[in-house]
Amino acid sequence: MDPTLVDQARHTLEAERERIRLELSEEVYHPHVAHGAQTAAASEVSESQRGQQLREREELHLTQIESAIRRIEAGTFGLCQTCGKPIAPERLEALPWAQDCVECHAKKRR
Repeated sequence: MDPTLVDQARHTLEAERERIRLELSEEVYHPHVAHGAQTAAASEVSESQRGQQLREREELHLTQIESAIRRIEAGTFGLCQTCGKPIAPERLEALPWAQDCVECHAKKRR
């Protein structure tokens, strides 16, 4: 694996990890104008559900990032976790947290 690519990936992953950690630690309140008690309650539930889904998505992304950092430290970064073949550098540049090559990723999505 190209050491420059690994260094760039580590930098990107660490920056993204810090961004997500900060985002997850912040409490964000979205004031809204109520148009009646039922509308306000429905809006609040919908907003809460969206917020929870976004939080879960960010937590999953954080897990993927931390896993990629561990692979860098272990010297296995850039190898497909499914087949063991190298992941294309272009894929790693775009998605440094990618754990599978394009072929294995496509198979999993089917």
